[in-house]
Amino acid sequence: MSKDPCDALRQALEHSPNNVRLRQHLAESLLEWGRPDEAGVEFRKALQFEPQNADLQLGLARAFLRQGKDSEAFVVIESLLGRRDTPAAAYLLHARLLLKSGDVQRAVTQYKAAIAEDPDVGDPELAERLGIANDPAEREASDVVEGRVRARNEDASDAPVEIERPKCNFHDVGGMEALKEEIRLKIIYPLQHQAMYAAYGKPIGGGILMYGPPGCGKTHLARATAGEIKAGFLSVGINDVLDMWIGNSERNLHEIFERARRSKPCVVFFDEVDALGARRSDMRQNAGRHLINQFLSELDGVTSTNEGVLILAATNAPWHLDPAFRRPGRFDRVLFVPPPDATAREEIVKILLKGKPAEEVDAHQVAQKTEQFSGADLKAVVDLAIEEKLKDSMKTGKLQPLATKDLTAAAKKHKPTTAEWFASARNHALYANQGGIYDDILKYLKL
Repeated sequence: MSKDPCDALRQALEHSPNNVRLRQHLAESLLEWGRPDEAGVEFRKALQFEPQNADLQLGLARAFLRQGKDSEAFVVIESLLGRRDTPAAAYLLHARLLLKSGDVQRAVTQYKAAIAEDPDVGDPELAERLGIANDPAEREASDVVEGRVRARNEDASDAPVEIERPKCNFHDVGGMEALKEEIRLKIIYPLQHQAMYAAYGKPIGGGILMYGPPGCGKTHLARATAGEIKAGFLSVGINDVLDMWIGNSERNLHEIFERARRSKPCVVFFDEVDALGARRSDMRQNAGRHLINQFLSELDGVTSTNEGVLILAATNAPWHLDPAFRRPGRFDRVLFVPPPDATAREEIVKILLKGKPAEEVDAHQVAQKTEQFSGADLKAVVDLAIEEKLKDSMKTGKLQPLATKDLTAAAKKHKPTTAEWFASARNHALYANQGGIYDDILKYLKL
């Protein structure tokens, strides 16, 4: 059996755990050997000692990208941009992420910024995909989007969005009882009592838009909804729809809806839906307006019925969504997903500790110490506590179970990520609350 090439580096770190350069070398080696999950862990550990280290941040962003965690990679990279010591490779990685998300124009701009900073970081393959391979200094970004209009049917990916059969259900979702009841009324009960709903002329299907701070369980709730009714589940990200060639995005979206209609009952979940349905008044490109019109047409079932197709969508920024999506018959239920309350946090902690070595943890006490923590924040707390226990276990050679004090100590080190979102949401709720759509935010903030 071949020995893990990382063993020597890990052993060296046991004797020098605070050696940032050594840990960075291990992380980069793991990334090179195709182990991005482990690399991400090591980059994060190194950043605890040097949180402003640009090379470590860039490495973490690369690890996230390799793991398919594009949103996390965006957050890290955008924190790097604008600094005096921003490496050219950060602009290049930002260009990759932007291209992947469908924002070709900004991707070209960032690629040019990378080349201007350091010509050696140029990537001919990426440049060709951006349409600037021949003369990157002079080709305008708009040429990519509008000047090179061509069908790419023969090159388009044939891999459809996979239909899942989730095994989780509402029992696996901590708290959110009011949201669960809304989803039952709109989605679950119509399937379970079809004759009763038919008597009132209520169709089986429709849409629910969930909004709130990131990490509060919107995606998990959508997947659990499909598991609750044993339906198919289509999770649609912006990368599954957006295409750099005009017309292909609309075609991709239509095929997703057709696939759901062929597999009903089916729950279709659109994550970051504001990226697909931004306000048309804010758009400069006609291509974006065409995609929104196509989306609205699919929701209305203009060419095909959506009976049995259940549509959920999530956004962290509902104020960026075109108002037409909130018309009755489309996303006619708009639900605020707040950070979990104390009872929900207690349930989430218990769920997160399942299968892990732990003593009799007082989940109630942990819940009291994590006010305004999102579900993702609570997972981060558990991960931090586990990392500390792993250090102790490696020193003693014995497995050390998690205790209440480990979780409360980890909670002190982690700040809730919801505060920044509420700072922005508060302004929208106070000054742009047409129709009372954000009343739930005002109620939550007690304003």
